[in-house]
Amino acid sequence: MWLYEKKLQYPVRVCKKDLPMAKFLLTQFGGPNGELSAAVRYLSQRYSMPTGRAKGVLTDIGTEELAHWEMIATMVYKLMKGATPQEIRRAGLGGYYAIWDKGIFPSDSNGVPWTSAYINTMGDPIADLHEDMAAEQKARATYENLINLTDDPDLADGLKFLREREVVHFQRFGETLDHLQGYMNGKKYY
Repeated sequence: MWLYEKKLQYPVRVCKKDLPMAKFLLTQFGGPNGELSAAVRYLSQRYSMPTGRAKGVLTDIGTEELAHWEMIATMVYKLMKGATPQEIRRAGLGGYYAIWDKGIFPSDSNGVPWTSAYINTMGDPIADLHEDMAAEQKARATYENLINLTDDPDLADGLKFLREREVVHFQRFGETLDHLQGYMNGKKYY
């Protein structure tokens, strides 16, 4: 189904270790508006889409969200690389470290584990696409907040790439909504 290239969709670079920023980024790894939530939402919703075009858009974007999840994990890993347990504790990640060491676990920046309650799939294509457009705007806003929290230009570059992809996804979902409304309101010939 997928062709996997052993490289990230966009290069991830960081200037230095930054544990507080790693903690902030966890919100996009396992938070309610993060990449995992988006991927699972879209890859679940595709089954109730009435046209191949709509199914394709949800499959494409859901798959891309998994690539973004991989980028966020890489950012968190690089920002924490070489950190001592004492540094981790001072950064407010002691509880995380106690449970998962330096493993990348899907939780938000407050340590709340990811839950499927973060995703929504109604089975109604129009409602689902409106949900998806709202989700993309929430993710875009979160990336803007994360960009404002970093002083690392390399990290900001990767975050800006991810923010711009959220804008593109919003546009694609809007186009798909227009397509489905035309399809659902059109005459059916048998």
